Amino acid sequence: MRALVVYESMYGNTRLIAEAIGDGLREDLDTDVTSLRSVSSDVVRHADLLVVGGPTHAHGMSHASTRQAAADALSKPDSDLVLDPDAAGDGVREWFESLEPLTACAAAFDTRVDMSALLSGRASKGIAKQLRRLGCDLVVEPQSFLVTKDTHLEPDEESRARAWGKRLAGAIDAAESPLHID
Repeated sequence: MRALVVYESMYGNTRLIAEAIGDGLREDLDTDVTSLRSVSSDVVRHADLLVVGGPTHAHGMSHASTRQAAADALSKPDSDLVLDPDAAGDGVREWFESLEPLTACAAAFDTRVDMSALLSGRASKGIAKQLRRLGCDLVVEPQSFLVTKDTHLEPDEESRARAWGKRLAGAIDAAESPLHID
């Protein structure tokens, strides 16, 4: 089986989580991890498992305006944030619009501030909805990985992501038919 982890990242946190998920998946599956800006539709179409993630902005998936606000935050005094090399351009929301229907198993994740999801929102819910719209079967519930209020990964989130990737690979192996998560 071939797994593909595709991510959008502004400050590198979602990229780090995607790479950790990929590490967990690689223990059982042939896995590639790539920015949505670097992946071809042909590679996406040939994945047996598509894992998609992005940062939570304004309670959901990013918009052009929220990505610009994130880039503008770099110029604030005392900011130690660094823009991810692949941050410029469209985000996961726009990327989904460019895809044709798919028949892969799928999973969704996000990064969000460490507070109640009722207050922060969750991009993974919107990502999961878009994956289902494209025809994918979700094999696990959407997952959030947490960042601090100053936008750095919480301790142990990369380890948690690696373990989630490993569990995800196991869910694919164990399921004769994908679960339909709504």
